[in-house]
Amino acid sequence: MRVGLIGASGYSGEELLDLLLRHPRVTIAFAASRRHSGRRLVDIHPRFAHLPAARELSFVAPDDVPTADLVFLALPHGISAAHAIPLLRDGVRVVDLSADFRLKDPALHQEFYGGQHPAPELLEQAVYGLPELNREAISTASLVAAPGCYPTSIILPCLPLLRQRLVRPTGIIADCLSSPSGAGRKPDTAFLFNECHESLRPYGVVRHRHIPEIEQELSRIAGRSLRIQFTPHLVPVNRGILTTLYLAPAADPLTEADLASIGRAFAEAYTHEPFIRLLREPHLPDTARVARTNLMEIAWRADLRTGRLIVMSAEDNLGKGASHQAVQCMNIMAGFEETLGLLPTPARNP
Repeated sequence: MRVGLIGASGYSGEELLDLLLRHPRVTIAFAASRRHSGRRLVDIHPRFAHLPAARELSFVAPDDVPTADLVFLALPHGISAAHAIPLLRDGVRVVDLSADFRLKDPALHQEFYGGQHPAPELLEQAVYGLPELNREAISTASLVAAPGCYPTSIILPCLPLLRQRLVRPTGIIADCLSSPSGAGRKPDTAFLFNECHESLRPYGVVRHRHIPEIEQELSRIAGRSLRIQFTPHLVPVNRGILTTLYLAPAADPLTEADLASIGRAFAEAYTHEPFIRLLREPHLPDTARVARTNLMEIAWRADLRTGRLIVMSAEDNLGKGASHQAVQCMNIMAGFEETLGLLPTPARNP
C-alpha cells in the first residue's frame, strides 16, 4: 500500500516514519514538510540513514503531494482539516493525528480550539480511531480521527466498567502525568529543558483541550452525558503517560462478588486485545515497560476504606497515544494483521 505523511518533521511524524519505513506491507509515497521541503529525509532525521528506503526520500511541499492510497496527517490542530478536504475528495483515505475531527460538535471545537471549524460537514463522517472501541467502523472508514494521548489513557481503563455499569458515571477524577513531548516539537519556553528538568507541575487545569473529547467518548460508552475532573501534569521524562483514575463503584459497599465482576469485566474486554496488558497483583503500570510500543498496561485496586475504585494505566504518549495507534488503525483499514509492523510483539498478560 502506498502511504503518504504530511507533517513529517515533528515528534509524531518522526515516529510514524520509523514505523512505516519498517512496515512489511507499506511503501512511503511521500513525506511532506513545509519547513524542510526539498531536503533529504535523512538530513533531517539521521537516525534513518541506515535504511535504503529512507535514503531515497526527500521532503515535498504539503500543497503538492503525489498520489497515495492512505495519508497520515501529523499536523497542528487547525491545519489538518484543510489538507484532509482535497484528499478525501480524491478518494484518499485519511488518518488524522490532530484534534480537527475528534469532536462531533463544531461549537465545542470552536470553544476549546478557537475559530470556526473549516469542514463541519466531515465531522459526522469521521470515525474516532480507538480500535478497542470502534474496530468495525475503522475498518471501512475513509476518515479516522486518531485519539489524543490523554483520552486514550483514560477511556480504555474506564470502558469495561462504564459499559457494564460497574462504576457510577459521576464524580470521575483523572490525574495524569505526561512527558513534555506530548506538546510537540515547537519552540515554547514552557517546554524547554531548563524549564522541565527537575520540575513537576500541573497545567491546563479545568480547561485542557482534551476534556470535551474524553467526555464525548465516555458519555457515548455510558449512554448518558457525564463530566470528569481532569488534571494533567508535566513530568521530566521523554515519553510516557501515567494515569490514575478515582471511580465510585456502583455497589456500595463493595462485596467479594462485586470485586469479581470488576475483574471479569476487564478480562472479557481485554484478555484478547493484542495491545492491552492487564496486570495482576502485585504489579502496577510502568511507563518504562511500554516505551516505544503500542502497549497499554492497566491495573486496578479497590480501596475498601474509602469505597473508591482506583484504576491505573501506562502508555507511551507517542506510541499508543499517537503514532503507533494511528498505524494500528491503518492496519485495520487496509485489512492487514492488526499487529503488523508494531513491534515488539505484544507480551501476554502477566
